[in-house]
Amino acid sequence: MTMHYDTIVIGGSFAGLSAAMQLARARRRVLVVDAGRPRNRYASHSHGFFGQDGKAPQEIAALGRRQLAAYPTVSFLDGEVQTARQADGGFVASLADGREARAARLILAIGVSDALPPIPGMQERWGATVLHCPYCHGYEIGDRPLGVLANAPASLHQALLLPDWGPTTYFTQARHEPDAQQLASLQARGVRIERTPVVALLGEAPTLHAVGLADGRIVPVYALFTAPKTSLASPLARQLGCAVEAGPLGPFIKVDERQQSSVKGVYAAGDAASPMSNATLAAAAGVLAGMAAHRSLIGM
Repeated sequence: MTMHYDTIVIGGSFAGLSAAMQLARARRRVLVVDAGRPRNRYASHSHGFFGQDGKAPQEIAALGRRQLAAYPTVSFLDGEVQTARQADGGFVASLADGREARAARLILAIGVSDALPPIPGMQERWGATVLHCPYCHGYEIGDRPLGVLANAPASLHQALLLPDWGPTTYFTQARHEPDAQQLASLQARGVRIERTPVVALLGEAPTLHAVGLADGRIVPVYALFTAPKTSLASPLARQLGCAVEAGPLGPFIKVDERQQSSVKGVYAAGDAASPMSNATLAAAAGVLAGMAAHRSLIGM
């Protein structure tokens, strides 16, 4: 049996729940489909999110889902949407278990997947002592030796930011050498430059005490920041024909100021639709997407 809705929101984390809330409050029938694999599942706490600072991401999302469930026009499905297509002036989303849902609008809050540098122990420490955002994690690890493992041009920006939290070493990995101007900026910030590649992370995961270099030296590091390569966590945007842009760390869905994708009736929000990842920004983009989807339903 196919279910019919005004809007299907694919993704039930901060962006998706925020989008669904706007539609629920507009008394529209909305379905939230969630695969249960949010990007922030590796982090024990969320910081810098106004009103939610220090709470576990799962706790924030669970509270949002409970609040959303109080609206009678909201439904939830736990599962993964494998395919989405246009049909009869709307859209059909097909789940892995064979269930289908139809709606006039789609909101993609599908998130992204992170690919970490291929050094043993990175994944086991991801979200704890291997990190990507100093605004999210820097305060809690301040005043201890910090490192930046260069993995992309964005790594340089991390290295310039981090000295406000602790003494910082920039590991170039012999691939991301700063130019003369960048080197001067790093030195002005007191950043130490280490050109010998990091080959090992030391300490019982998820803790980190030091990194081992290719020449056998050991450098004390309490937390290591890096810029993971990202990819869209689902193929749905490409299936639907949504335009995708190249970001500094990976592709993201191209949207306008109302979070409308290049495909009419398909909106996108969160990390999948922005080159910047941040919980507050994801939630705000979800609000915009939900409002825009509702306005489009009434011809605005």
